[in-house]
Amino acid sequence: MSDISTEARAIEAPNSGKPKLNVVLLAPRGFCAGVVRAIDAVEEALRIYGAPVYVRHEIVHNKYVVETLKAKGAVFVEELDEVPDTRQPVIFSAHGVPKSIPVEAETRNIFAIDATCPLVTKVHREAELHHKRGRLVLLVGHAGHPEVVGTIGQLPPGSIILVQTVADIAALEVEDERNLAYVTQTTLSVDDTREMVDALTTRFPEIVGPHKQDICYATTNRQEAVKQVAQNVDALLVVGSSNSSNSQRLKEVAERSGCRLARLVLRAEDVEWDLFSKISTLAVTAGASAPEVLVEEILDAFAARFDLSVQEVSTANEGVFFPLPRELRRETV
Repeated sequence: MSDISTEARAIEAPNSGKPKLNVVLLAPRGFCAGVVRAIDAVEEALRIYGAPVYVRHEIVHNKYVVETLKAKGAVFVEELDEVPDTRQPVIFSAHGVPKSIPVEAETRNIFAIDATCPLVTKVHREAELHHKRGRLVLLVGHAGHPEVVGTIGQLPPGSIILVQTVADIAALEVEDERNLAYVTQTTLSVDDTREMVDALTTRFPEIVGPHKQDICYATTNRQEAVKQVAQNVDALLVVGSSNSSNSQRLKEVAERSGCRLARLVLRAEDVEWDLFSKISTLAVTAGASAPEVLVEEILDAFAARFDLSVQEVSTANEGVFFPLPRELRRETV
């Protein structure tokens, strides 16, 4: 368990006309290194090549970030066939893509820039290595999530099987139980994944796992911070988009850890104010793809209704940095 440090600050002078509210602002929160790299990749490509810069899928799962980049000249598409014949860059999102996508880009002479998070790329390489060694790969993840689609797409059909629940594991039938490996989606619940891995290793004692867990450091740290405070506050807000896996997991972790009221919101306008009218303590965190400006917006909205006292609680220090994709590093001046 990480050491906890706290820092108290008031963001508004006491106002006797407003009810008091103690806010626990969790740290780490918000952008992780992979998200920073992906957003910087789009902005740097716009700086170097000008608009438009095409992005396959949302660069990260946050609507505010996507709309901000659109305003700067990014054009988001779901598939490459939506991209016209152009010399402008096409950026692959932080979630990763199946191998077929870079092949399609090369066939069309598209200038592709891969902004896949290096921690997702690590999972891809693990899956490829297991496949080369003749192992069937089991992927713990959520069906349909872009990261899962990308990981499955690293291997030939039938070489990787998605398992989403312990029941899926119990029902598995494989030809060689002694020749298996597993990898996981990087944004899962730490506790859920532990349960799945326990089920896998119990059912298949010789299964090979990653040398280091696949769940990313940011997901782990943000969930741990939520666990530390969940039982000690009246409510917890997660700032993030509804389609963000790591943000959804933060809300679930809060609920499982004993928080009586947990909500995921993108903007201040999404807060269900009636639910928060009688609370005296509130924890606030943000998913790994949520910018700090949205946290500040929500705190300002609470400050308009409450006399706030804010205490920052830190459970880990993050100093991770990922350099830009090499195509942009060469061009940076």
